[in-house]
Amino acid sequence: MTMSADAGHTGLGGTDPVRPAAPLLSPALRRRLAAIGWGLLSVGLFAGVWEALWFFGALNPLLLPPPHMFLSDIPGTLQYFDRSNRVGSVATGGGVGALLTVMGWTLMRVVVGLSLGFTCGVAVGATIHYVKILRNLLLPTILLLAPISPVAWLPVAIFVFGIGDVPAIFLVFITVFFAIVLSTGAQIESVPKNYIHVARIMGASQRQTFWKVILPSILPGLFMTLRLNLFAAWMVVLIAETVGVGTGLGQITSMARSTFNAKLVFFTMAIIGLLGFLSDFTLRQVQRKMLWWIAPNQGAAR
Repeated sequence: MTMSADAGHTGLGGTDPVRPAAPLLSPALRRRLAAIGWGLLSVGLFAGVWEALWFFGALNPLLLPPPHMFLSDIPGTLQYFDRSNRVGSVATGGGVGALLTVMGWTLMRVVVGLSLGFTCGVAVGATIHYVKILRNLLLPTILLLAPISPVAWLPVAIFVFGIGDVPAIFLVFITVFFAIVLSTGAQIESVPKNYIHVARIMGASQRQTFWKVILPSILPGLFMTLRLNLFAAWMVVLIAETVGVGTGLGQITSMARSTFNAKLVFFTMAIIGLLGFLSDFTLRQVQRKMLWWIAPNQGAAR
């Protein structure tokens, strides 16, 4: 009538209790796969509607060729791309390597302009916030120049820097700079006073308070401002490449428009959209890594 110690531990049947099986996919991986799936569905739906409109004769294929048309002859389309970065160079049909080279030059101009604009904007915004005399001298001029469209700065950039990469980088810089300067001042004003009081009670200097308390508090808002201006930066760099650089994806689009090559126009637009999407994704990953103390999905319930 006695039960063994093992049976007492394993239950009445003498077997181990059933444990729930471990999930095959982690929650983070499931979220990523779901995001990829919804993204593919969204793009597929857009392309499907476009193809359907063409199929039923609602679109002129000479003006608005559907995806299967401008993607059907990729080797022929790549003949318009060139590996060199010289103004007025004649395309030699470099293929995929030439396409990647052109994409790389345009991406470089965007990244350099954004980096300079963000860094200088934060530095100037913080300086005019803390130094009263500079705020009185510079802020009215910044408020005067901020509403000017970046495209309006293109002639000035060409006059000052000439033809080349610098005008395009300058336009991207202007697109971000003024927004970051004004956002930095507003974000510093919105830092909770309790954070600063606690830092002072703990003996932090003004410099330590800025680097350890204020800057981490304003970085989330600054990254959001940078992300909102990222797409504007892509717009202005294409305009600058058309007029002030003479190379890059903007120049390819301009050439396709001038020669009424609709397939090349939409192929280049697809490449630009892909680069814009990837740059935004990269910026979000950088933001997530740098702002590790910000918990994701903490906004209002959806």
